[in-house]
Amino acid sequence: MVQATHALSLVVLRNVPLFAGLDESELERLSRVCGRKRAERSEFVVRAGDTTDCLYIMLTGRVKVTNSDEEGREIILAMLGHGESFGEMGLIDGSPRSADVVALEASELLVLGKEEFQRCMRDNFQVALKLMQVLVRRLREADRKIESLALLDVYGRVARLLLEMSELDEGKRVVKRKISKQDMARMIGASREMVSKVVRDLELSGYITYENDRIVITGE
Repeated sequence: MVQATHALSLVVLRNVPLFAGLDESELERLSRVCGRKRAERSEFVVRAGDTTDCLYIMLTGRVKVTNSDEEGREIILAMLGHGESFGEMGLIDGSPRSADVVALEASELLVLGKEEFQRCMRDNFQVALKLMQVLVRRLREADRKIESLALLDVYGRVARLLLEMSELDEGKRVVKRKISKQDMARMIGASREMVSKVVRDLELSGYITYENDRIVITGE
């Protein structure tokens, strides 16, 4: 069982963009110092304000990164799945966790401690460079969300969200990850009722269709 766990950790680390520049010996070292964490559906993986002491990498399942507004309403900042990571920022500046992370389904995660992560960055310039690229990408995504809230109506925000979540699959642009209307609303700052209306209108207009519970974007 220990060997199987180590082998799985190694396979996952090889495919994490953050560690793409590492050689096999360094990946092997990291895989041996990683821990594991399991979270059941609706369980908090981390809470805003917690001390930042590790990096998390998704093995299985999905999580959502959330904050709350002044009235206690949930705002979804991101949804993460296999191979994606979170917790990097606090490992750099020492700040507490800035958001809650909640399991959307039963999930398993790799856990890399703060000291080992910082050693890896010091010893491997490529990891530091990749980390900067990850943070820049997230900053650009935040800028796009702010732009959407300021300039786009709900139709535009729903359309942009679907496009950003989609990926090419056999020539089709498909949203593979399941997402509820309520979660879409929390991601774009709208009501669930309005999001449901927009999605229905997009379907009736022929811009999207459903295939095996997946959304297929047929017009852009």
